[in-house]
Amino acid sequence: MFFYMARIGYFLIQPSNFLIALVLAGLIVSAVTRWRKTGQLFAWAGVLGLLIAGFSPAANWLILPLEERFPKPTELTGYDGIIVLGGAVDTIVTGARGDTALTTSGERITIAARLASQLPAARVIHTGGQGVIVASQATEAEGAARLFEDFGIAADRVVLEDAARNTWENAVLTRELVNPGPGQRWLLVTSAYHMPRSMGVFEMAGWTGITAYPVDYRTRGKEDLTLGFDGASKGLRRFDIAFREWIGLVAYWISGRSTAVFPGP
Repeated sequence: MFFYMARIGYFLIQPSNFLIALVLAGLIVSAVTRWRKTGQLFAWAGVLGLLIAGFSPAANWLILPLEERFPKPTELTGYDGIIVLGGAVDTIVTGARGDTALTTSGERITIAARLASQLPAARVIHTGGQGVIVASQATEAEGAARLFEDFGIAADRVVLEDAARNTWENAVLTRELVNPGPGQRWLLVTSAYHMPRSMGVFEMAGWTGITAYPVDYRTRGKEDLTLGFDGASKGLRRFDIAFREWIGLVAYWISGRSTAVFPGP
């Protein structure tokens, strides 16, 4: 139920969707009711919001604190496993085309080739099923398995969890599958903006010895706080991503699925 509520709820409040709906509602109200000025106010507010979110540095202001929260480890030794969170495989296109198609978060999975080489004794675990309401024709695990084989990672090192639909299920189902032992160390790989929520969720689910390995950065650093966008779609996309993470942080904490509102090192 949490999965469906989260998906539907976010669709309704996603900034780009909400602002477009506000413009349309304002135009309708001003055209067919006697509250013309109110409708115009709504419409102009929506237009202004689209301009700010689409062209200004606002999206970078939202996403940068998330990306900067967890640094990469300076040394990679002694890890028992590499846990790669789903989100890198486009399950719909993968199912239709019969070959692995990656999303804009593809670095989550491509980095596994380097990490598997640097940690030759570590297991490589991918967790992700179908994170969509209408089931597609493939799971993320199927797409990951193809790439891991292409990377030359031995099959006996690979563990595939193929049922998780969100971060909480990633943590819980992977723990049940792997059964981590006391003293073991695990590297958690996901997008930098998603890392605070992921670390809070994994720790709440009972994982210990977890180290963050953030990838898929969308900003260069603080210099992007003054950088706008040359296309509204670019700014709106990043604003949506960052907004979703902040909402997710609060929702997971309220529902008891995370250790803190804004987990840190």
